[in-house]
Amino acid sequence: MAQRRSQLPVLSPHLPAGRKMRVYQREEAPGSPEPHAVFLEPGQMAEQTLNTEEPRPLELSGPARVVLEGPERRRFSASELMTRLHSSLRLGRNSAARALTPGSGTGAAREGKASGRELRSVEMRADGVAMAAPVDLSGGHGSWPESRLDSQEESALGSRGDSERRQSRFLLNSVLYQEYSDVASARELRRQQREEECPGDEAEGAEEGPGPPRANLSPSSSFRAQRSARGSTFSLWQDIPDVRGSGVLATLSLRDCKLQEAKFELITSEASYIHSLSVAVGHFLGSAELSECLGTQDKQWLFSKLPEVKSTSERFLQDLEQRLEADVLRFSVCDVVLHHCPAFRRVYLPYVTNQAYQERTYQRLLLENPKFPSILARLEESPVCQRLPLTSFLILPFQRITRLKMLVENILKRTAQGSEDEDMATKAFNALKELVQECNASVQSMKRTEELIHLSKKIHFEGKIFPLISQARWLVRHGELVELAPLPAAPPAKLKLSSKAVYLHLFNDCLLLSRRKELGKFAVFVHAKMSELQVKDLSLKPQGIPGHVFLLQLLHGQHAKHQFLLRARTESEKQRWISAMCPSSPQEDKEVISEGEDRPQVQCVRTYKALQPDELTLEKTDILAVRTRTSDGWLEGVRLADGEKGWVPHAYVEEISSLSARLRNLRENKRITSATSKLGEPPA
Repeated sequence: MAQRRSQLPVLSPHLPAGRKMRVYQREEAPGSPEPHAVFLEPGQMAEQTLNTEEPRPLELSGPARVVLEGPERRRFSASELMTRLHSSLRLGRNSAARALTPGSGTGAAREGKASGRELRSVEMRADGVAMAAPVDLSGGHGSWPESRLDSQEESALGSRGDSERRQSRFLLNSVLYQEYSDVASARELRRQQREEECPGDEAEGAEEGPGPPRANLSPSSSFRAQRSARGSTFSLWQDIPDVRGSGVLATLSLRDCKLQEAKFELITSEASYIHSLSVAVGHFLGSAELSECLGTQDKQWLFSKLPEVKSTSERFLQDLEQRLEADVLRFSVCDVVLHHCPAFRRVYLPYVTNQAYQERTYQRLLLENPKFPSILARLEESPVCQRLPLTSFLILPFQRITRLKMLVENILKRTAQGSEDEDMATKAFNALKELVQECNASVQSMKRTEELIHLSKKIHFEGKIFPLISQARWLVRHGELVELAPLPAAPPAKLKLSSKAVYLHLFNDCLLLSRRKELGKFAVFVHAKMSELQVKDLSLKPQGIPGHVFLLQLLHGQHAKHQFLLRARTESEKQRWISAMCPSSPQEDKEVISEGEDRPQVQCVRTYKALQPDELTLEKTDILAVRTRTSDGWLEGVRLADGEKGWVPHAYVEEISSLSARLRNLRENKRITSATSKLGEPPA
């Protein structure tokens, strides 16, 4: 049976007489996952009926009228507000109870009892912050905020049903994290593509003076505009009535306003993330039909530690909300993030490491389990998941831990230099950076080891023993090229070349040249260390040699022991081989992203997954400093966020044409580098 949760907003002391109040009601039926907004007129509350259909306008009557009238609009105390609200709720319950007929059946009576219990559990912040709060259905808890649970209580709570778990009491029911991520990415893309910044907006020191807050300090403003037709909001920090009523916005600098919005976005986005995790766990993992067609092992590999990730995030959000409730004007979050980083590591590291098994299990189930595709298709068509695929939920933990690092980075950029807040933000940023690096390294290590094991079964050395598998070795690039050689019988005036296919496996420490054999095997005829390689780009093509050609020499001391004239199919293929065989040094890569010089920059506008080891996997909004471009649509770049280098198709990125945006990106990167260096830790 669908259950209704009614949420009353905390009231603003500046609500004009006769003004409608917005009340958010959540329908938990599978067909209505989104909160609906209704408007209350004075005198309508008593006419509410208890049903599970679309809520219709309700009215407050008698003592429930809390609109302030007359020239003096005073602020109610918390106790007076609670008294008035509970009085109105009792009137509403009594009227609704009288509306129930004896023939309504036990189901209706049970629904009325549940609704009354939900109404009794409606709570409000003591300081009057105007935020609606999801109602706890556990019945007997009336205090807010709740104290942290000890380990035994958490264990007991974990055994209860989802409807009895503690829910966010400060934030509105948020949208799915996928939608938040799209809006946040679109906001950042607009920020980078802005041709001219607002006067003084990004200049050093321009944000220090007091001034009116900007409207678009976080993705929330555009979020609210997009979702207003559906009756939901995603508020800015500056829109909280206690913040507006305090007068603090007139005294804060623009930088401080943006700092508070950055902190608030971390909290609201965490609530959105938990919303999506709840859908993944409840709708997909909790599906009885899906469980029946999956074996225990397949179910474990497919969903991994997703419930543990959700529980960890719920505890994290609870602490964030309690911090916000303690001081809505000057709250901090980075120490909370730092405190939870060990818990993040316990759940995110194994989840991300198992991603390869997760992907293989998913593909295998689609191909081998006849029931799985149809059951999954029906689940994905449900409005509960907004018709988003299961894979978009399974990838959320890795996306979130990366986004969380970015959010803390945004806070660090706007924190006063040399302050205690900067020190705490830097520690939180470093802890998250280490976790992301550890997750990436774990995934890479597993992938590289499996790749070496696979290649060792296919690569054979002629008359030599070469131990290919090593923990310190990984594949950098592989592919087939054409070896060119002049025919000895050809006259000098008319050069003729023979061509023969040669396959290259380039590792981080050596190069193998081989010929293809049957059954996908390779016979190595020559190999060399990386330090023995020398490459010459024959961009000025010698007469009579067509195509994209380069010369590879294998040195022995100062002399060439072997040399090969190699032809690639495309310009980008040739440049990628040259770059892989003669890689730039880490110092050269750092100079590309240093603040001293303006270099071309691009921003990822479509997620790209690397297909070759020398490519770079990109998420939307990633920024690259460009090193090399090719005529056929590829570029090599260094990512500003972590210094990683690789090739990407130009179709997945857009040029950052604004000079001020490029300089700002370099300046912000230097700001993070300087802050992390103060802790004696090398920056990413």
